[in-house]
Amino acid sequence: MRICLPTMGDGGLTEKVHNHFGSAGFFTIYDTESKEVQIIDNNNQHHTHGACQPLKALDGYDVDIVLTSGMGQRAVSLMNEGGIRVYLLEGETVEEAVKKLEAGQLRELTLENACGGHGCH
Repeated sequence: MRICLPTMGDGGLTEKVHNHFGSAGFFTIYDTESKEVQIIDNNNQHHTHGACQPLKALDGYDVDIVLTSGMGQRAVSLMNEGGIRVYLLEGETVEEAVKKLEAGQLRELTLENACGGHGCH
């Protein structure tokens, strides 16, 4: 399983997670089977609100799950249509968040509980 998290930098498993998926400077992808880490520079981090293109940023990276502190309904819908499940992020680092996901402690983000406007993440 390949998990993608928005991160502050490119420090791998010890890197701090970013609180907003679309405006993170980097995306860290962790493969739970191979234990490999891949870092993606987010070239779309300065988009206007509502213009995030998360699938475009992850195109070609074969991601199964995205962890995020919050995401709008449109972005969640696009992720789900692309076969990516979205979970609410908990933890301060990539490693902490991945451990919580693997332990079944994270809640899936759906259209019903996604952000519908400003101020929710």
